[in-house]
Amino acid sequence: MADKRDYYEVMGVARDATDEQIKKAYRSLAKKYHPDLNPGDTTAEQKFKEVNEAYEVLSDKEKRARYDQFGHAGVDPNFGAGAGGSYGGAYPGGIDLEDIFGSIFGGGFGGFGGTGSRVRSNAPRRGSDTEAQVTISFEEAAKGCKKTVSYTCVDACTECGGSGAEKGTTPKTCTACGGSGQVVVSQRTPFGNIQTQAACDKCHGTGKIIEKPCRTCSGAGRVRRSRKVEINIPAGIADGQMISIPNHGNAGSNGGPAGNLIVGINVRPHPLFERRGNDVFCEVPITFTQAALGAEIVVPTLDGKVSYRIHEGTQPGDTFRLKGKGIASVNSRTRGDQYVQVVVEVP
Repeated sequence: MADKRDYYEVMGVARDATDEQIKKAYRSLAKKYHPDLNPGDTTAEQKFKEVNEAYEVLSDKEKRARYDQFGHAGVDPNFGAGAGGSYGGAYPGGIDLEDIFGSIFGGGFGGFGGTGSRVRSNAPRRGSDTEAQVTISFEEAAKGCKKTVSYTCVDACTECGGSGAEKGTTPKTCTACGGSGQVVVSQRTPFGNIQTQAACDKCHGTGKIIEKPCRTCSGAGRVRRSRKVEINIPAGIADGQMISIPNHGNAGSNGGPAGNLIVGINVRPHPLFERRGNDVFCEVPITFTQAALGAEIVVPTLDGKVSYRIHEGTQPGDTFRLKGKGIASVNSRTRGDQYVQVVVEVP
């Protein structure tokens, strides 16, 4: 990685460049070095690959942040892919985000005059979703493709099977709550004694006591791991759309199902084509003589090059349509059209 050029230098933009500036720079460079426009030029082909690699990182907010902090090492596929530390869902200061979100979305409440605090249950809970990004070419978005996505997620510890207890041992039932994970708390108020339910302090609402924690996950029962999965990207997908892969997210707790993997799609701009909805737009240069007398010209499309007869007296800016040469709607055979604008090269 030491011999790689700085990605910002490759793209010719400042380190604080906006997404739009990066996209504009990519379109210009991709058009300049595109293999179709430089047949047989190995230097241009190498430059084109370098520009694509730089754009794939700088167009992805997460990858760009890691690159800004760690350089090329930060976007290496093995970055942060060690054995993985334990993951208990808790943050410094004893704050548990699962408890916070649970108290907002459907938590239990005490009786009249209660505090409204959520009772943390030891029932099975679904794991949270995790996210990843993948960058594909304009053609891949139009035609559909398969891609291998690398991501990290929280998974059950294989050493203890997710129990959190050292191999060969098992968690014990909490004697304070009888394994329910909940205790009854009495509180004296101006209205009398009010009883509410709260998470057991001894087992923290799990209903289990781990006497010998697993050394791999420190008793959490879960660890963070790197994973790879091959996904099918449907034809017609647009830049910024999301694909949900069920059961590939963070592991659930207490036997609950895993969450989903949400994959964000980044589509590289094309040096020749521009997408508007399901229609494709491009420009084709012709000579002054071809415009004046009419001619058979070759037009690039997503399906390859096609011939088109332009009429005599064609004016600069004239646009013609190639029906059905656009992009298909996702999960549909209906395709948009291609609009070709004529650019007359005046001698």
